[in-house]
Formats: sequence, structure tokens, C-alpha cells
Amino acid sequence: MDDTPADAPESPKHVAISGNIGAGKTALTKVLGEYYGWETVFEQVDDNPYLTDFYNDMRRWSFNLQVFFLSKRFEQLQRIEEGETSVVQDRSIYEDAHIFARNLYEMEHMSARDYDNYTDLFTIMTSYLQPPSLLIYLRASVPTLVDHIQQRGREFESTIRIDYLERLQGHYEEWIENYERGPKLIIDVDELDFVGEEEDRRMVLNQIESRLFGLFPDE
Repeated sequence: MDDTPADAPESPKHVAISGNIGAGKTALTKVLGEYYGWETVFEQVDDNPYLTDFYNDMRRWSFNLQVFFLSKRFEQLQRIEEGETSVVQDRSIYEDAHIFARNLYEMEHMSARDYDNYTDLFTIMTSYLQPPSLLIYLRASVPTLVDHIQQRGREFESTIRIDYLERLQGHYEEWIENYERGPKLIIDVDELDFVGEEEDRRMVLNQIESRLFGLFPDE
């Protein structure tokens, strides 16, 4: 028998938006924050002190960049877990290790010593965290990613190579296939415009609500 009172307040939700560079994570974070009135937490990009240097010299700055992202993401998640409001987060902490750090190591832009150090740190930090209520993966083809990156015109992204995006894409697909920390939702966004088209936005919101509030959220 369920002992939870019928009028008990619903526990806060933590939705994490994942996806490759240019998949639409920030856009969907804003859409969900506005629609539900939830707090939004964004990836620290514009004031990141390492990004420009990293894209110019990946091997020199890869470890610094990944540790910066990891520490900032950990701080965000601590605040989320200590808070009492629902939150939608732009990028999950898991992508830092399973996608970006791994890719840098495999491309020989990060030494084995730094990679081992980083993964040990990641494992320790994430052991203190709860997984999100729902992880959303925005699946986009590389041409769509390139189009989105060009549209937003961030200077530090102008040197991103196609083969770099393709390698990230492969790691993303492997990671999301094996993700078992909690409920997940995969949304194919190549033919969607959930910012400009109301029908597309409603379709995405319906999928998310089914997972968060439906009778069978884990299916």
C-alpha cells in the first residue's frame, strides 16, 4: 500500500539535456525552463577561460579544459540537489568523461597520465551525486550540427573540424545506448524546430511529459 499522502507535494525534477555540439541543448533548456517555469542551468561557455586556447591547441589545454568543466558541473549539481525547485540543465556531467575526455585521449590530445587522473576524479565526484530524473539526448546528424554551429556564430567554434564532430557523434551513440543510470529519452532533431514551430515544440513536450509524469515513465 502506498503511504504517500494524496496531497503530498511532487518532488522536484532534474532534467539534463545531452547531445553533441550544436544539437540544440541550450535552446531546449530555454524552452523547458520557460514552459514549466523551472530554473535553468547552462553550460559555462562564454566566460570559459580555456575554450579559445583549447580549440587552438587541444593537446596543451585539454586536461585544463576538462577539469574546469567537471568542477563547474559538479558545483551546479550540488546546488541542484540541495535546492527545492525543479531544474533543467544544459549538458550532463556524464558527457564530460564518456564523450569529451575519452575522445581527446583517443585522438592523443590528452596523455594517458592526465586521462587516468581525470577519470579517477570523475568517478569519485559522481559517486556523491544522484542521476537526473530524466536524461534527454538530442540526436542530430553532423550536417545539422554544422548548420547550427554556423548559425550561432561563436568565434571559438569556427575552427572545429568535421572529423572531430564525427568522432564525438560515435561516442555519443555508444554512450546513450549503454546509459542505465536512470530514465532516458532520445529525440531525433534533424527535422524538428522546437523553437520556431509550435507543432514541433508540442510534440517534444508531449514526449518529455510522458516520461516525467506518465504512468510508465521508464518504458
